[in-house]
Amino acid sequence: MTSLSRRHQAFQDLHQAGCFVIPNPWDAGSARVMAAAGAKALATTSAGFAFTLGRPDMGHVTRDEALAHAETIVAATGLPVSGDLENGFADDPDDVAQTIRLAAEGGLSGGSIEDTRMAPGNPAYPFDLAVDRIRAAASTVSALGRPFVLCARADGVMNGSYDLDEAIRRVKAFETAGADLLYVPVPPGVDELRRVLGAVSKPVNALAAGPLRRLSVAEFAALGVRRISLGSTLARVTHAAVRDCMREIIAEGRFAGLESAASATEMDGMLEAGAGETDAI
Repeated sequence: MTSLSRRHQAFQDLHQAGCFVIPNPWDAGSARVMAAAGAKALATTSAGFAFTLGRPDMGHVTRDEALAHAETIVAATGLPVSGDLENGFADDPDDVAQTIRLAAEGGLSGGSIEDTRMAPGNPAYPFDLAVDRIRAAASTVSALGRPFVLCARADGVMNGSYDLDEAIRRVKAFETAGADLLYVPVPPGVDELRRVLGAVSKPVNALAAGPLRRLSVAEFAALGVRRISLGSTLARVTHAAVRDCMREIIAEGRFAGLESAASATEMDGMLEAGAGETDAI
């Protein structure tokens, strides 16, 4: 079994029992630091990657750019990687399926598909089309002949395009359509997350954001969450540190904020440790 094959199987196994955190690197360096810190798997972040290009999130990165970036993350460490594939970079179900094929060819061990159109206001796809898109993606996954964890996202609660009842209606339909993992980003609170968990039988991803940031990993696990993602939060924490240091330097002429920097020796060690066992895609 090749290193990539082991990664794909390990990623599938992580979704079978227990609860784990999947952090979201935005470049090879952050991927290696996360691996060195003990991450079991990684996921790309569309927003974090877009920031590195000087662009906003939500449809401002092309499929080719996103997949090339994902291959960079796959090559950076020996960990399995899932891809933030936004809306599949397409509206049509067949084109979404093609995105899944390309993602698998690029070495990804999984990927997520959102039910949000990359158009002004980011409206949700109509229910039937949203389900057809996941069904097409799942059919492609079934034809791969190897593990690939397909995450189906109902993003309307986060984007304000529908309510929790509709989100639950959608994830139940996505489960029936063949998704391996269900995801409703940023429900209003723990009670709403419980409703999502109770509505489906397949594993659920939760985002450590909003009021859910107050939960510990153990508390997420006790609720029944299988996977906890961080989204673009770590990237935004990093940018906030740059913002705050620069404000202090420019406005106050002080450099105290730089005292928290990791040493060069520590960074070199983490980058080396985080490389792990990698192989060509």
